[in-house]
Amino acid sequence: MEFKDLNEIIDFAIEREKEAEAFYIMISKEESMSGTREMLEEFAVMEQKHATLLEKFKEKGLDEKLESYNFKWIKDIKRSDYVVDLEFEPGMGYGDILLIAAKREEKALKLYNELLAQADTEDAKKLFKVLCQEEAKHKQVFELKYDDYMAEMGD
Repeated sequence: MEFKDLNEIIDFAIEREKEAEAFYIMISKEESMSGTREMLEEFAVMEQKHATLLEKFKEKGLDEKLESYNFKWIKDIKRSDYVVDLEFEPGMGYGDILLIAAKREEKALKLYNELLAQADTEDAKKLFKVLCQEEAKHKQVFELKYDDYMAEMGD
């Protein structure tokens, strides 16, 4: 991906976050299990917060929240790394939904790592590092939920 400037990078990232939010909202509406639906709705809210974070950064630069962000090591258990892309279909099982979500978060993490490599200011680098961490957390959540689900199924 080639971008002219940081604003173009930010606009691209905002659109990806809005797409992710819309995806989680769409599949949550198709989900019959209330716990799964609520989890997906929560992830939609998180993706919306990422879009807002990017929009605020574009307008004002780093804010206090980003300045004081506490980075933690997020272990990558790599479940989604070994899964082919799946398309969501209404009525899909819980395990498949978790794999789709983990794969999406994996792609988001890769995207933010690519954007981090293209960032040309320390503030932009910090922003993309924060977003990398956030997407890594999301990926881990879905992968751990998948592991728990498979354990319950006897795998």
